[in-house]
Amino acid sequence: MKKVAMIIGGTVLALSAGLANAGGEDIYKRVCFACHDTGAAGAPKLGDKAAWAPRIATGKAAMLAVVQAGKNAMPPRGTCADCSDADLAVAIDWMVSKSQ
Repeated sequence: MKKVAMIIGGTVLALSAGLANAGGEDIYKRVCFACHDTGAAGAPKLGDKAAWAPRIATGKAAMLAVVQAGKNAMPPRGTCADCSDADLAVAIDWMVSKSQ
């Protein structure tokens, strides 16, 4: 039983570390893609310069605040409850870089 607990604990730590060390593309592919690849519920599609331009114009801090709080159909933290603010910022930066 102790060995099983150690394995489970190690797996949880490894998964957490994977997210903490993830780049924007990794976070996007794990969390954001479902809506931002398809435009579900009005989400701006990755790469759609016209849809992203007004959002980008508000600035990074404003975009992060929207993700933290949620907006319209997007829940708070964009469905990534275990993402840190730094993780969210990295994902935003990556999405912006693909949508300018």
